Amino acid sequence: MSETGGTPVLQVDGASKRFGAVRAIDDLAFAIAAGECVGLVGHNGAGKSTLVNILNGGISADTGKVLVDGADETARYSIAVARGHGVRCVFQELSLCPNLSVIENARIAHASIRGFGWRRRAKAVITSKLDEIFPGHGIGGDEAVGSLSIAERQMVEIAMAFSEIEHRVRLVILDEPTSSLDAGITGQLLAYVRGFVGRGGAVILISHILGEILSTADRVVVMKDGKVVDQGAASSFSLDSLVHSMGSVVRARDAKLGVRRHPGQKPLVSRPARDRSSQSFVAYPGEIVGLAGLGGHGQTTTLVGIFRDYGGDWLSKRDPEAAFVAGDRHIDGNLGMWSILRNISVTVLPDITRFGLVRADNERRVGVTWRERIASRTDNLDNPILSLSGGNQQKALFARALASEAGIILMDDPMRGVDISTKAEVYRFIRAEAERGRTFLWYSTEMEELFHCDRVYVFHQGRIVAHLHRGQMTEAAILRASYADASGEVA
Repeated sequence: MSETGGTPVLQVDGASKRFGAVRAIDDLAFAIAAGECVGLVGHNGAGKSTLVNILNGGISADTGKVLVDGADETARYSIAVARGHGVRCVFQELSLCPNLSVIENARIAHASIRGFGWRRRAKAVITSKLDEIFPGHGIGGDEAVGSLSIAERQMVEIAMAFSEIEHRVRLVILDEPTSSLDAGITGQLLAYVRGFVGRGGAVILISHILGEILSTADRVVVMKDGKVVDQGAASSFSLDSLVHSMGSVVRARDAKLGVRRHPGQKPLVSRPARDRSSQSFVAYPGEIVGLAGLGGHGQTTTLVGIFRDYGGDWLSKRDPEAAFVAGDRHIDGNLGMWSILRNISVTVLPDITRFGLVRADNERRVGVTWRERIASRTDNLDNPILSLSGGNQQKALFARALASEAGIILMDDPMRGVDISTKAEVYRFIRAEAERGRTFLWYSTEMEELFHCDRVYVFHQGRIVAHLHRGQMTEAAILRASYADASGEVA
């Protein structure tokens, strides 16, 4: 039975799953009933993804049962059976086809949309749901998914999961749904989730942004090492107690970084104001400078422009002044067919090459050095990069950038979907590198991360509309500037 007292919509009992020598989940019990939102939390590698794949029908447990509305469906449970029971899943790694339009992707997700006029029907389905969840989204049904921003792709996938055609949607699993969304769009989604649950739906919400869990979920389930180690009403947890239950050795408020001043120095990065309504952008050696504002308002464009100026355009400079840490690691970051070592060493190939040949001993030395410095959890650098957890893949991207001699590190929302413990480790080595004189330009969609910066520039409609120093940096000030134009008027 679920904690609400009703028969669970979906339940696993005694589930265990191994992948080779790794026990991903161990004798796990989990249930969710209609009319509740369950927050599922735990560090990367805790077993959340394995549990989600069992609930979604993507994989079968080695032991245990899967029950739907109390009936044992273990023997035949699959993705098709799960969908037939109204189970939908939005994965952190989005599954849309980038070469197809939004409408065509909706057709793939809903096979019953067929025959004459299917495009019109598919457009009506996806557009109405986008309008319902994300008012003012501005996404056209005929647009190619590949032309959309990662936030817009995430919005489309979420809308498709909640769309009802052939089956009523009863349970939606949201895996890091807000990782690419700004504060305004995140608020729209979480409000819709509460409305959906209030109408009798069920939602499993997975997020490393623990404030979202505590404010949205009715119940919280904490996983560690493949087991449920704590659970209870969301109201019974605080941020600190939830972090403690997850087993983190870092308290959230202790992870914040100090401020380092650099008076009298010349700017290392300088970009003029776009026009009279904008402000100029400067960054000094050893600073951590934040780029804030609603998603898609020019932050990434600014970082890319700086990278082209200081790191080279289509042809990289031999000794680039800037290195880039991508937020969308699967599209802009990982070299998926390569090893962990090659993913790290690719930026320093000119320095470890002699007579056109890569010196294997030097390459290995670079990889080992940075594996230790960033505390990457891998014993074998020759393993594929995709064998790592998401957090450790992101660490490898940081190692790639930091292994270079670049003095400017550009970060395009790189901590999306990374657990709080890994984030704390990354924050520490960012500050350590800043103390050595490196400059970090950091775009983040997470408000909490902006307070690790020394200064913050707030963007609105492609312009810098506010420049906030440490004493001025509050959540209210950042949000107010994010929604206002350069004159201070709310847009």
